[in-house]
Amino acid sequence: MGRGDLTNDEWARLAPHLPKSGGRGGRWSDHRIVINGILSRIRTGVPWRGLPNRFGSWKTAYERHRRWSADGTWDRMVQAVQTEADARGRIDWGMVSVDSTSCRAHQHAAGAPRRTPRVPKRRSTPRQHRPDEGLGRSRSGLTSKIHLAGEGGLRPLALLITPGQWGDSPQLIPVLERIRVKRLGGGHPRTRPDHLGGDKAYSSRRNRRYLRRRQIKHTIPEPKDQLANRRRRGSRGGRPAGFDKERCKRRNEVERTINRLKHFRAVATRYDKRACVFHGTVTVASLRRCGSARDRADKTVAS
Repeated sequence: MGRGDLTNDEWARLAPHLPKSGGRGGRWSDHRIVINGILSRIRTGVPWRGLPNRFGSWKTAYERHRRWSADGTWDRMVQAVQTEADARGRIDWGMVSVDSTSCRAHQHAAGAPRRTPRVPKRRSTPRQHRPDEGLGRSRSGLTSKIHLAGEGGLRPLALLITPGQWGDSPQLIPVLERIRVKRLGGGHPRTRPDHLGGDKAYSSRRNRRYLRRRQIKHTIPEPKDQLANRRRRGSRGGRPAGFDKERCKRRNEVERTINRLKHFRAVATRYDKRACVFHGTVTVASLRRCGSARDRADKTVAS
């Protein structure tokens, strides 16, 4: 087993959720070898053609990553791992935080064909396809932004890829609506945290109204301009937003989650042309993060 490869325990947890081999087109190459190759590429950021020979054909690894990114296989695998973690009480729903991070896009990430991509051998559009390919232009060049919701155990719960110049506040609701942790016993998936944390960028009437409607308690500091505007309006400005200073300190958990995701060089710097493929790259990093996140079930978590 090489550096960064799946351990036997991680493989035993992932294997039941992988697509079955065989059928039309013959047998697939061994899933474990190919996934280790994909992990190696995402961890090191090397070009696909630079994959070591021990992972087999680089094209096999690339095509499988592209296919599973387009048809949602990586997303389903993450949801399966989250379901198992939740069943064991390892997801801290008491505090979920949201944050974003910008990723510099390499020059190779530009130039995707303008035609709409298709899922291989299916007449459908990739689940995470974006017409803008999630690329934004600023004075520093091309950038993408990852919006993430993470729980106290440093496990990512949901993510969204947007162009780098997009603001954080409008993406709060889309990110929260992507949280869907299924239950082993059936029934509706868990979609609502007990408490939500965020920085000043997420403070807006729209977001607070949405959180109140869903009965989600939240700790989001109010910017000085909003605070001054509310005070200027007097009684018409409404009540001040509640703020728990101690809970706000736990916002570092999502920042640490993002930091660990960006240990993968293909996440810190975007090389993928298609937004759906880059989404799959970040999802694979999240999948590895979910598998190695520390177990907080036996620790006391502030309610």
